[in-house]
Amino acid sequence: MACQEDRSNNARTRLRQGSIADLEFDCFPKTSSYEDTVRQLDIYYGIVKRQILRFQSPITGLFPVISLETKIGSVRDSIYCATAIWSLYQAYRRIDDDRGKSHELGQSAVKCMRGILECWVRQAAQVESFKMQQCDRHALHCKFHLITGDEVFTHDEYHHLQIDVVSLYLLMLVQMITSGLQIIYTQDEVAFVQNLVYYVERAYRTPDYGHWERGSKHNDGTPEIHASSIGMAKAALEAINGCNLFGDKGASWSVIYVDIDAHNRNRSIFETLLPRESSSKGVDAALLPTISFPAFATHDEVLYCDTKSNVMRRLRGQYGFKRFGRDGYKCVLEDTNRQFYRNGEIKAFENVECEWPLFYIFMIIDGVFKTMPEQVVEFQNLLKTRIKHDECGDPVIPMYFYVPVECVEAERREPGTQERYPSEVGSGTTGVGTFLWNQALFIIAQLLTDELLHVNELDPIRRYLPSYNRPRRAGRYSAFQGTATDLVVQTVLIAESMRLQAMMATYGIQTQTPHEVEPVQIWSSKQMVTVFEQLGVNNKLGLKGRPVRPIGALGTSKVYRVCGLTVLCYPLIFEVSEFYLYRDMALLIDDIKTELQFVGRYWRLSGRPTMCLLIREEHMRDPQFKEMLDLLAMLKKGYCDGLKVRVGRLQNLISSSCIEHLDFMNTVDVDLDLVQFRQLEHEYIGYQSLTDVPKTLTYSEEMKDFSHLVGKPTYEIIEVLRATTEGLHARSQLFGLLLKKEGPNYEFNDVTVRDHLQNLYTTAGSLRSWAAVRYCSSLLHHTVDSISPFITTVLVSGKQLTVGVVGQQETVFDKPMTPAEIRTVMYDTVQPYDVIGAVLQQEIVLYCGRLIATRPDMFQGILKIRVGWVLEAMKHYLRMNDKFSKPLEHHSPYEVRTLLYKVLSLREWATREKLSTLERRRIEGCLCRVPDEFYSKVWDVTVRTRRGVAVQECSLPHLPTLAAMGRSELNFALLVEQMLNHITRPEYRQIIVELLCIVSTILQRNPELTFQNQLHLDHLVQEAFHLFCKDNNLEKCDDMTAFYSQHYGITTGYLARAVVNNVLQGGHLATPISEEEDTNNEETCRVS
Repeated sequence: MACQEDRSNNARTRLRQGSIADLEFDCFPKTSSYEDTVRQLDIYYGIVKRQILRFQSPITGLFPVISLETKIGSVRDSIYCATAIWSLYQAYRRIDDDRGKSHELGQSAVKCMRGILECWVRQAAQVESFKMQQCDRHALHCKFHLITGDEVFTHDEYHHLQIDVVSLYLLMLVQMITSGLQIIYTQDEVAFVQNLVYYVERAYRTPDYGHWERGSKHNDGTPEIHASSIGMAKAALEAINGCNLFGDKGASWSVIYVDIDAHNRNRSIFETLLPRESSSKGVDAALLPTISFPAFATHDEVLYCDTKSNVMRRLRGQYGFKRFGRDGYKCVLEDTNRQFYRNGEIKAFENVECEWPLFYIFMIIDGVFKTMPEQVVEFQNLLKTRIKHDECGDPVIPMYFYVPVECVEAERREPGTQERYPSEVGSGTTGVGTFLWNQALFIIAQLLTDELLHVNELDPIRRYLPSYNRPRRAGRYSAFQGTATDLVVQTVLIAESMRLQAMMATYGIQTQTPHEVEPVQIWSSKQMVTVFEQLGVNNKLGLKGRPVRPIGALGTSKVYRVCGLTVLCYPLIFEVSEFYLYRDMALLIDDIKTELQFVGRYWRLSGRPTMCLLIREEHMRDPQFKEMLDLLAMLKKGYCDGLKVRVGRLQNLISSSCIEHLDFMNTVDVDLDLVQFRQLEHEYIGYQSLTDVPKTLTYSEEMKDFSHLVGKPTYEIIEVLRATTEGLHARSQLFGLLLKKEGPNYEFNDVTVRDHLQNLYTTAGSLRSWAAVRYCSSLLHHTVDSISPFITTVLVSGKQLTVGVVGQQETVFDKPMTPAEIRTVMYDTVQPYDVIGAVLQQEIVLYCGRLIATRPDMFQGILKIRVGWVLEAMKHYLRMNDKFSKPLEHHSPYEVRTLLYKVLSLREWATREKLSTLERRRIEGCLCRVPDEFYSKVWDVTVRTRRGVAVQECSLPHLPTLAAMGRSELNFALLVEQMLNHITRPEYRQIIVELLCIVSTILQRNPELTFQNQLHLDHLVQEAFHLFCKDNNLEKCDDMTAFYSQHYGITTGYLARAVVNNVLQGGHLATPISEEEDTNNEETCRVS
């Protein structure tokens, strides 16, 4: 009936007769007149009415996935449908008299966007829970009832945690509001959207189920960190920052704020992941809409080209793109009665995955935005051969193309040789419906290629342009505008007191005191956290505003206007923390340099960053304060390690600063107890130079061990404690024994054990007695501030972390964790066996997280950073050098960090410092470093070893390893590491690594060889050692140190002879590898 009504329109009648129904993309001449434009737009209006608007819920405004679905509405598909409707609305705005079509289209898009918003507002409680704990059970739903807007699937029935959906909504919301549509109506809705920003801000550390709603490619219910989700979140944060949800006529309280540091973490981790999608997916077609329309999440041309070519090379087919390798969705072999796959089942889908023409359309749109006409024509021609017609004669695109069951084996043997059949959905068959995502994108692509819609109309906020090329946004709020090539970081030096200021002046360092910068106030960043807690608060919806998260280095580089006050915050590195790192002046100096470089490298806002350097009197008393003066003198000259720096008076720098107006505070009724940084007052200004300043005493004590008191009665411990009146480390050990035996509230000399430890911690800190400081800190269960982001940085760099004492159970950090979870792990896994290790390992985690972001090359070849073993490598290095006489725990934090850098950069100095082969093997073994392409070589060995590989009673099986994983998969590399981690001697581990590389080389040169029996690596090493002893007339013994000490060339010879002997003794079977197991078509694993 609807079809007959539509045909009454002459323009639509011409559509039936015209060439668009015959699938001609160039059916119309380019727009040459007003009448042509109207005629063409009316044709598309008819298509939109019949193919999209016809299926919009009249109540919720949502759309289904398949047009004939009457119950379930999908948020992602609804957003794309709304975008198609809105794009035609944008095209119609060129027409003076559109007979009401433009208004109808615009309001239909508004209805959809508001329908999604209203469904989500009902779940405000889940948003609040998700802000505190990012997990599936707190996620916003992505499927709702089409009519009622009610929830239709529980979290057990469907994976709702899809960060990209919420991000896509925010992105398109900004695009539509910018075009002039009114979507947000009330202050309650503004607050909710602000909370949606908090929802996606932590995408960089939230494993989700991604574009395809299944998580890991194994479809076993496991979420992953997805590059596509992080990229969408990054794009959404950039788009919505400073956006007034009420449009041009909005109020000051309808502006959305974004944490620039959260954005930067998403950016950094997104770019680190590319061109990979996740741990299990080396490539995924979901990255196309992420790097191109609609997100345009990266403008790094190299990353864009690498990712796009990776997708094209590995997923492109003759009928569309595969979503990802071994994708079983809609494949004829998939068992639709089971929600999850069995272990190794995805091997069956290899080479017979469905192909989706959806991505041809994405490539057409990408070609238009990137001005690549050849790409547009290429994919138009490909798509042209796949389009069908519906009962109205309109073009429809099949949802996917599949390999029929009778052709599966032939397609597996020779990929790309068998004909694929279109799905019933989208094939034009009456009664099965269309895939609305396809149809929505097809309309957008057609409007663009027919030049009825300009890219600036489809992308009003100019996401497709690099941020520095976008139109400058005028207003009171910060905006992402790119980075100046010669960015200057402004620096303000604030002295804690006039006495400190006077002393600094004698060295030519001009500073200001807090009183001198008035009326500008200097705040701790913690005060600004309190202010931002009021952003997004809505009691009616039960929303509490911004979670209590620290303000990072970029956030503290803005100047804020708050309730009539002008405020500058000093960075976190100047906070007096409960953790002891802030007491190390050398570490602080290094952190200042790092912070300046970080801000200079990642600043993306309009206006210059302004960094506050806070100098305290306790710094002045530090023996290394002269190095601080040297740093300040260097900054005064205008440079810091190549970065331009301008030191000046705060009043002179404000005009060129990035200023953020926190206008939302004008509507807050709560009285906040905000305290500015207080200046110290002294009657006597004093100290003319550093020689006048009383220095911190140099402290040392004789090391004592009280382990013999473990298990002794309390009175004996107290007697020793009364007799031990001096020795901070000694007393901290004794109070530790009391703490373990009697608890923290036990009183000794009318003071609790906890308070005694706190006093010892303070005293030891002021005297820089690092062993005592660390011991007390561990007993007080201190945790490094903001350690979570550093762990996340390591994880998304494709690495894993483990903590634990060598020889004891380790705990693996394979997903982001909350500070509370990290604290529990540290003190449950490490402290029972090594008290100081509980905090020392936190230091290493922190340093690794910082270092991997700036020097990823130092971690090349290290897949799993085993922190306990990294400490062991540092101890090995100390033992090798006579100049280091004190144990590791007695070194300052800065010295520990320097030692970490030293062992990680072993390859740079090993030859120069004449490191022995044994020493090198020990350190590399502790670091768990492997050569380039190592995991691919192990894959080749596993393929050719029928019963798997074994070492130290741990095996790597042939099956199901080959069936469940791929050569390039991160999970396979982790499985190899799991096997190697059973080896307790680091030098032996390295020998095993060398042996596996040798076996791979032998197999590569002898393709006819296949090991029939299990390959016992221990036996091969024993055989090589036996040959070594025989050739060198040595008595055979259990100690293989002499063998480990030999140069690599010598051990390689003996190991190769052992492998050859194994082959000659019948350990091989000369049969070719079956086609099923030959997976050489996969890309090489690049983990190392």
